[in-house]
Amino acid sequence: MIYDTIIIGGGPAGLSAGLYGARSKMSTLIIEQGKFGGQIVTTDEVDNYPGSERDSTGPSIVARMKEQCDEFGVEFAKDTVNDVNLEGTIKKVICDKNSYEAKTVIIATGATPRMSGFENELKLRGRGISYCATCDADFFTELDVAVVGGGDSAITEAIYLTKFCESVTIIHRRDQLRAAKSLQEKAFNNPKIKFIWNSTVEKAIGDEILGKLVLKDKLTNEISELRVDGCFVFVGYIPITKVFEDKVHLNEEKYIITDEDMNTNIPGVFAAGDVRAKSLRQVITAAADGAIAATIAERYIESLE
Repeated sequence: MIYDTIIIGGGPAGLSAGLYGARSKMSTLIIEQGKFGGQIVTTDEVDNYPGSERDSTGPSIVARMKEQCDEFGVEFAKDTVNDVNLEGTIKKVICDKNSYEAKTVIIATGATPRMSGFENELKLRGRGISYCATCDADFFTELDVAVVGGGDSAITEAIYLTKFCESVTIIHRRDQLRAAKSLQEKAFNNPKIKFIWNSTVEKAIGDEILGKLVLKDKLTNEISELRVDGCFVFVGYIPITKVFEDKVHLNEEKYIITDEDMNTNIPGVFAAGDVRAKSLRQVITAAADGAIAATIAERYIESLE
C-alpha cells in the first residue's frame, strides 16, 4: 500500500499531523518505536496548553490526542526506522519489521535529553542521576537532590521535585536563570529551593549510588563538594536525526531546517516539532507544526494530481 502520508514519530507533533491528515481524508500512518507521546508523557502537570482541563497531565493530553487519531482512522505501526529514501514522488521508509511507502513523509522524531558530560555521569545514570523528574521524583521522597541547568525545563522540574524532596539545589553555570520570569518567581519564592551560581558539576561520586557532586566555581576555580541523594540533569536536548543525515538539510546542531510551512529541502518531505530548527519547543508549537505539516502535505499531493 502507498499511503498519502507517513509520519515518523508519535509525540504531539506526530499525533497532531496524524489527526489533521486523517481528517483531510488522507491515508495516514504513524510509525513510533516506543511509547506514544514523546517527552510530554514525562510531564506531571500541563497548565500552559490552551484549552486543557484543570489538572491535565502529559499522559492525559497524549491519550486524548491518540484517541482523536483513532477516531479519524489513523493507522499505527510499532517499528524502528533504519533508513529512508525520500527522493522521487514515492518515498520509502525502511524499518525493522516492514518497509512502508507514501507520497509524503512528515518527520516528527523529536529530541532526547542531553548529558551534561561530568565524570561518572553515565556510570551513575539510573543510580541517582536522572533526566526525568516526573519519572523518578518519588524515589527521592524526603531526600536532598540537585538540578543541573537554568532553563524552563530545569526550573519546572525543580519546582515539581519540591513536592517530594527535602531540598532541591539548582546548580547553574551562569549568574542568572534563562527560564521564563514566571517560573523564576516561583522558584525564588519556594523555600525548598536553593541556588549555586556560576558553577559546573565536575564529577559525581558514589560506589553503587550517587552520594556527592564535585563542583567547580567558574569565577574562582574553587572546588567544593555537595552531598546529594540525587541529581537531575536538564541542559538541553539532542535532535533525533541520525537517520536523516545526508537526506535532508540540517543545521549545525543537527536540527532539520524547514520553512514556516514545515517544508524541508526535499519536495513532499516535512518536519514538525522538536526535531526542527525553531525558537520555541513546547507542546503547543509541536502540535501547531504537525497541523501545518499535514495541511501542506495535502496541498502537495493535490499539486501532483
